[in-house]
Amino acid sequence: MVATSTNEVPGIANYDRKSEVKTFDDTKEGVKGLVDAGITQVPRIFHLPVDQYPINSTCDSELTKTQLRIPVIDLEGLEYDNNPTKRKEIVAKVAEASETWGFFQIANHGIPVDVLEEIKNGVRGFFEQDTEVKKELYTRDHFRPVIYNSNFDLYSAPATNWRDTFLCNMAPNPPKPEDLPQVCRDILVEYSKQVMKLGKLLFELLSEALGLKPSHLNDMDCSLGLQVLGHYYPPCPQPELTLGASKHADNDFITVLLQDHIGGLQVLHQNKWIDVLPVPGALVVNIGDLLQATYIK
Repeated sequence: MVATSTNEVPGIANYDRKSEVKTFDDTKEGVKGLVDAGITQVPRIFHLPVDQYPINSTCDSELTKTQLRIPVIDLEGLEYDNNPTKRKEIVAKVAEASETWGFFQIANHGIPVDVLEEIKNGVRGFFEQDTEVKKELYTRDHFRPVIYNSNFDLYSAPATNWRDTFLCNMAPNPPKPEDLPQVCRDILVEYSKQVMKLGKLLFELLSEALGLKPSHLNDMDCSLGLQVLGHYYPPCPQPELTLGASKHADNDFITVLLQDHIGGLQVLHQNKWIDVLPVPGALVVNIGDLLQATYIK
C-alpha cells in the first residue's frame, strides 16, 4: 500500500524530544492511551526522519511482490520416526530457507490452532483491559517478572515506534503464576510450554541442516531460554508518518513469531522489502543474530 499525504512535515523549532518522550512515558498508558484520548495527529516523537517516510520510499513493484514469498515448510510427518526420507526433505528445506532468506514459515508444527487463537486473544485482552490495571505493570525495570511499556529503546531511538509491548521471561526461570497478568495468565503458561517443545524440534532440524548431530544446538543450551513478547499496534491516524516496528534484527538464536490476520510484517531480501503474508495456523521462524554469529560461513 502506498500512502499519500498533503500534510507538511512539522518543523523542529522548539522541539524538545527528550522532554516530550518523558512526558509520554510518565503517562504509563502507551500508544493505546493516545488513541483512547482521541488524538488526530501523531505526536512528533513518533515521526520518522523525512527521508524514511513511507510516502517517499521507493516501493517494490507488484510483480516483485507476487514473485517473492518466504518459504513455507510443512512439518507434517516429522512425528513418525520411521520416515527418514521425509525428515531429510524437511531438513533440506530448512537449510535452504535459512541460508537464502534467514526466514521461513512452518505449517503443521504441532501447536493446536486453538492455542494460537487463545494467545492472540490473550495478548489483545492484556492491552485492551482497564488502563489502571495495566499501569501497575508499566516499568523499565528489567528485573521485573513482567515488563510492560512502549518501546524498550524509547529514550535512545531517533523515532518512537507506534507500538506497545509486554515481555515475560518464561524460561529457564519462569515467573510465579500469580505474577503473570491475570487476563492472559493460563494461556501464557500453555503457549510457552508448546513453543519450548517446538523450539527444541527446530534446533534439531537446524543442527542437521548444519551437518551436525540432531542434539548439537540443544546440547549447547540454545533452547534453554524463552522470552515471550506481545506486541500491540493501535490504529494510527497518520500511518504515513511512523512505523509499528523499525528496521531491525533479532539478537537471539531464533524467533518464533505468530502474526494475526492483519499482517504488516516485512523482511529484507536481496535489498527488497518482501511482505510476509499471514498463513492461517502457521508460524514465522527468524534465524537470529546469535545463531548466525555462531555458524556464519
